[in-house]
Amino acid sequence: MFFDATILIESEVRWRDDYDYLKGRGYTLRTRYHPNWQPSWVNPSKVEEECEDSYHIPTHQVLDATRTDGSIVVLKRVDTTRPQNDLPILQHLSSQEFTSNPRNHCVPIIEVLEPREGSSIAYVVMPLLYDPDHPAFETIGEVLSFWKQMIEGLHYMHEKLITHGDCKFGNFMADTQHLFDSPPHPSRLRMRRDFSGPSKQLASRTLKPVKYYLIDFGLSKVYQPEDAPFLRQAPWGGDKTIPEFRDLAYDDAPLCDPFAVDVYCLGNYLRQTFLDGYDHGQFRTGHPKGFEFLRELITDMVNEIPSKRPQMVEVSCRFDAILAKQGSLKLRSPIVSTDAHYEFSDWVSHWSTQLIRIARRIPAIPRP
Repeated sequence: MFFDATILIESEVRWRDDYDYLKGRGYTLRTRYHPNWQPSWVNPSKVEEECEDSYHIPTHQVLDATRTDGSIVVLKRVDTTRPQNDLPILQHLSSQEFTSNPRNHCVPIIEVLEPREGSSIAYVVMPLLYDPDHPAFETIGEVLSFWKQMIEGLHYMHEKLITHGDCKFGNFMADTQHLFDSPPHPSRLRMRRDFSGPSKQLASRTLKPVKYYLIDFGLSKVYQPEDAPFLRQAPWGGDKTIPEFRDLAYDDAPLCDPFAVDVYCLGNYLRQTFLDGYDHGQFRTGHPKGFEFLRELITDMVNEIPSKRPQMVEVSCRFDAILAKQGSLKLRSPIVSTDAHYEFSDWVSHWSTQLIRIARRIPAIPRP
């Protein structure tokens, strides 16, 4: 589909219209959304693809911005009149009870800009996060740090009787800004956000541990003990493989245990991303080698029968037990994809680095 970068699409116009308001509240949007914006590449000496303002937003509800203190954050547009807006649950999860607990991995709120008079749109200010695999994982231990935090985070939510409701690709994120010389541009990761040059990775996750977060709580729900047995009308969420309502029409969808659905979705995400790859019909994507030792746990998490899936407390305990059995060399092994070739020189470089880290007693599993 052809995209004319000189024209703002409908969702971008909304951001442009609020540019001055947001700047007055301390948040400056990209140049593209300035009310008087003109494409910079109309200058014959510039190439469109090399101009920062040629890139539109991939998600209409979310846009990065610069605070007055120079930090880069994300603004999320929330229509407070919509039943499934996630502002109430975000505020609940950002209470002192949650933010003070290190097991909490729900994305924190920096600030909420309440709707202006006559508007229903609020802006939630959050940290700028990136996909978990940017930059690329270097070792199995780094990946397991990600697994550990996501399992811990969902376990903590369930312990508080809160379901996420949409544990799928795109709703697991990483705070990796500190690994780069300058924050990568959200729409073109290889460039700095201001397009002053390439964004260069300066450190690995092993040396500078990363914190991972669950995001997008529009389908989350808080339960009370007296609500048991916990049931929810299906279907919901972005994972279309959930056995409870995979092949059912909406009118035929049953009441389901939302906690068991969360377990399935997290397990399915981990299975597709790190064990089996994603099935696209005629082909299957590559995936990292070396994670078969977690196959049994993941298989149980995605059991077709909800009642046979482990609860998150069991998932967490089993995962920790499996982790404790892994030796240093296993944890420091490189991430090699099934669809990639790893040269001998790559092995030499990798293990030379790992031997130095072993000598320096740097943990194989980074802990933020």
